[in-house]
Amino acid sequence: MGTMTIRLPNDTHERLKLLADSRGISLNKMFEEFSTKAITEADSYNLFQLHAQKGNKKRGLDTLDNLEKYYGK
Repeated sequence: MGTMTIRLPNDTHERLKLLADSRGISLNKMFEEFSTKAITEADSYNLFQLHAQKGNKKRGLDTLDNLEKYYGK
């Protein structure tokens, strides 16, 4: 497992700690969840772009449907 150090303003750090506490998870776990979400969104966008470039409208729309199901929109 990799280690990463980030610098944040003290007030941001405190607010993030409070947010993690309110979710019942560690700050580390919350950043892991944030990272997973960001990677998933980027992968989904890239997949959609790939389908669009290939002109596969159905697969592109299926990708959007899956995003809506995953994110509950």
